[in-house]
Amino acid sequence: MKQSEIKELSIEELKERLAEQKKQHADLKVAHSVTPLENPLQIRKTRRTVARLATELTKRELQ
Repeated sequence: MKQSEIKELSIEELKERLAEQKKQHADLKVAHSVTPLENPLQIRKTRRTVARLATELTKRELQ
């Protein structure tokens, strides 16, 4: 998810997407520990998306 897409979301949508992405990241980590993923870079991508969402959410809450 790109930063420009994240900026267009409302606070509620940010919270929902953040929860979804955190769950997906946890699922990917567990799946990778059991059997290696075909594309392990997915883990990095989801982790960075979680960070982008959390950063934008914090930024908006502080305003």
